[in-house]
Amino acid sequence: MSAAVLAAAPPRPAHRDPQVLRWLGAYTASTVGDSVYYLALSWAAVSSGSPAQAGLVMAVSAVPRALLLLFGGVIADRLGPRRVVLASDTARCLMTLGLAAVLLATSPGLWLLAAAALVFGAVDAVFLPAVGALPPRIAARDQLARVQGLRGLAYRMGSVLGAPLGGLAVATGGPASAFGAAGALFALSLPLLCALRLRPLPTEEKPPTGEEGEKADGPVLRDLADGLRHLRGHRVLGPLMITILLADLGFVGPLNVGLALLAEQRGWGAPGIGWLLAGFGAGAGAASLLLAVRGRLPRAGTTLGWTMVLGAAAVAALAFAPRLPVAVAVAVAVGLLAGVSGALCHALVQTECDPAYLGRVSAVSSLGSLGLAPLGMPLTGAAAGLWGTGPVFVAGAAVCALSGAFALTVPSLRRAELPR
Repeated sequence: MSAAVLAAAPPRPAHRDPQVLRWLGAYTASTVGDSVYYLALSWAAVSSGSPAQAGLVMAVSAVPRALLLLFGGVIADRLGPRRVVLASDTARCLMTLGLAAVLLATSPGLWLLAAAALVFGAVDAVFLPAVGALPPRIAARDQLARVQGLRGLAYRMGSVLGAPLGGLAVATGGPASAFGAAGALFALSLPLLCALRLRPLPTEEKPPTGEEGEKADGPVLRDLADGLRHLRGHRVLGPLMITILLADLGFVGPLNVGLALLAEQRGWGAPGIGWLLAGFGAGAGAASLLLAVRGRLPRAGTTLGWTMVLGAAAVAALAFAPRLPVAVAVAVAVGLLAGVSGALCHALVQTECDPAYLGRVSAVSSLGSLGLAPLGMPLTGAAAGLWGTGPVFVAGAAVCALSGAFALTVPSLRRAELPR
């Protein structure tokens, strides 16, 4: 009788589940470490070369990430997401601590910083899909939307805490101190990840071999092709990947490059950029908190489409905001709407995908924002130089609106729901 009662007991809410909290602590430490690392890298690059050379060093990591991301998804599914995340954070810990030691002993050239950025980008290519594949192995299916909300809050916290922590470390002991702080944060995630107990995959979803239920043999390209076929044949995931890619291509360039250009043209200066980014972050954080508290939003597919359309209108409105307070208010709206649509996209990926393919599907969903869109930022800057910032925002908004309209016109995606 007691066993039956325990079996029927509802799962703990995500924010009270020790497993989720361990994962959340590890993810937060890793995210803060990321922010500190990139600040340390940029400062070391600026101190060692020209601004153009420093920009090149900062952009180098995007290349291996874009080229290897899909194969990183195969590795996550083969070896298991926890194992891959552990190995990735260990590699990043050792690399950043090694950079700190080198900087204390000598003044390395830009070539060493560029090599470190390349390695970091390659590690990111396997870390990111594994992070996306881990939540279904630690939380019940009806809690995955809450987990995505908590993940969004952790990501925002990492961005907010990482910059001042990295700046303090640089001010105290230079880039070496900042790299050391990043390494310590990566190290902090390791015992938390080791303490995770993974939920078994359902029997019908288990691949044939592997320590944690993942595939352990066969050609890598075959596994990648299997994952892409799974996407193509899925009535929700296939259209959702197209929606995510269009939204990323329309959103990333204007918001990352356009905000700085807009602040410069309007005379708002560096404080204006800070206020705009703070407004966007506040809106996105509120969206993550909403999903973490509610656990789900009704009519998820329809809500996803309309928030993308409304978010596109808000992006276009940024180009016509006459004063900084108005622009900040619009940035809050952009962050809120983009945060809701982004969280719903991630939650639908988590709940719709067979866990055996989740590493590969997470890699595809991340390819636009983390692989392809950053490589298009120079084109966004060139377009703004030729035609002005306004047309760049409007063009990006048009692509975002197209992604929302597409989601609303595909019946299977429009009717998609999150589990109760």
